[in-house]
Amino acid sequence: MLSITVNAEHSYDVHIGRGLLGEINEAVSTATRVGIIYPIALRVSAESLQVELEGSGRRVVLIEVPEAEESKTAAVLEYCWDALGASEFTRSDMIIGLGGGATTDLAGFVAATWLRGIAWIAVPTTLLGMVDAAVGGKTGINTDAGKNLVGAFHSPSLVVIDVNALSSLPENDLRAGLAEVAKVGLTSDPSILETILSQRENCFDPEQEIVTSLIERAIAVKAAVVSRDFTEQGGPDLGREVLNYGHTFGHAVEKFENYRWRHGAAVSVGIMFVAELANIAGRLSDADLQVHRDVLEVIGLPTTYPAGRWEPLLSTMKVDKKARGDLLRFVVLDGIGKPAILEGPDPSLLFSAYSNLS
Repeated sequence: MLSITVNAEHSYDVHIGRGLLGEINEAVSTATRVGIIYPIALRVSAESLQVELEGSGRRVVLIEVPEAEESKTAAVLEYCWDALGASEFTRSDMIIGLGGGATTDLAGFVAATWLRGIAWIAVPTTLLGMVDAAVGGKTGINTDAGKNLVGAFHSPSLVVIDVNALSSLPENDLRAGLAEVAKVGLTSDPSILETILSQRENCFDPEQEIVTSLIERAIAVKAAVVSRDFTEQGGPDLGREVLNYGHTFGHAVEKFENYRWRHGAAVSVGIMFVAELANIAGRLSDADLQVHRDVLEVIGLPTTYPAGRWEPLLSTMKVDKKARGDLLRFVVLDGIGKPAILEGPDPSLLFSAYSNLS
């Protein structure tokens, strides 16, 4: 097992390995009540965890929520609050988020808002959840205006990443998770790109230790970034904002597609959008633009997007969390591993970048 420490409003560990679910029992030892928030597909896993925790004297409340982004709504949030209230949860009790990134986003926000903040544990079960959503302390839900516009910074007490959970994950979900791994490679650790390109077949087999290695390396980068800039105040190295590479356009795609697209697929298109934008602006070379396309296509992610949708996408991007007033703000690359900011680009550049995707 590898442990990576994240320093935020409090320090917590991310445990990465195989057969780690026993770690959860010890982590909830101080709680009288534990609420497990999980999607329908993980009911058996949630019930197994319930039996284990109740065997140690905990009172466990199962809170079943919809799958994926359908769980990140105000209505589901209120449902979770009602469940905690009916079970008389106090500040000494805990929440466990068991599932993909949407579930841990929701669970963390439930914990952040109940009694102004109670402890919670993230147990991500998808590759995307492991390398992105569960680490960093950003929690939240979606609204009609856009994705993750309502939320809070509320770090977990522990993150338990059991790589064995990926054994039953569909290959398309593995590919979606690799989008965030590739993002880290493009912005911060180019050796990740070399691994993906040279060991492409092994990257889709959770039994291969290369998958564990990619998870560890991606989380190490994110933990370091979050520890330097927990609340995204920025800095000379962009701070936490670097983690948003490809996400402004990607989130707009997710909203336009009514969240039917996997997050990783939308981020992949978003990465290509900002790569095209940086290339047109003279910031990114043709060769590095091709590196983006090569890596994402090896993973099996989309690198194109249909024409004729620009206006609603632009409208959504204007209310993105990273915008500053009327100025759109994008993380771009001046080269592989060289992130920078492009603020307020000319509208013609934006439309040209979009046009190049079709």
